[in-house]
Amino acid sequence: MKRIKQYKKLFNVEGAIDLKKLKKTYRSLVKEWHPDKFQDKEKKAEAEIKSTEIIDGYHFLVSIAPETKAVNLDAYKTTITDFQVADWRHKSMLLEVTFTDGNTFEYFGVNKILFGKFINAKSINNFGRRNIFNKFIYRKSMKATAMA
Repeated sequence: MKRIKQYKKLFNVEGAIDLKKLKKTYRSLVKEWHPDKFQDKEKKAEAEIKSTEIIDGYHFLVSIAPETKAVNLDAYKTTITDFQVADWRHKSMLLEVTFTDGNTFEYFGVNKILFGKFINAKSINNFGRRNIFNKFIYRKSMKATAMA
């Protein structure tokens, strides 16, 4: 959740994410912070870091935007209903779940208590569908696409 707030603040987004506004803001930030604009080495190094953050933030916010989710909803529902949980990782309110079809999704805001219930459930697939997969902000993990 901290990451979401950080990127929303960077792009001055309040509430739901509008892809058109996000793209416009992204383009203006990239122009403003492009490293080639700066001659001073310190400013150039700062601009490289900032531009990387802007690019990462843009891709992240696009991946959790309602429009993106709507486009990929059928594939997501197929994954969470037809395939089993193959692996999971939990770190600091982020649950990463890999399914047997190879897709990996990140769920934001899953606390330690809920994660404990998830891994100790009689059926982690059913528990996940009831309590996590449809209730938390999620995005398809880039790790899955990088490995494929």
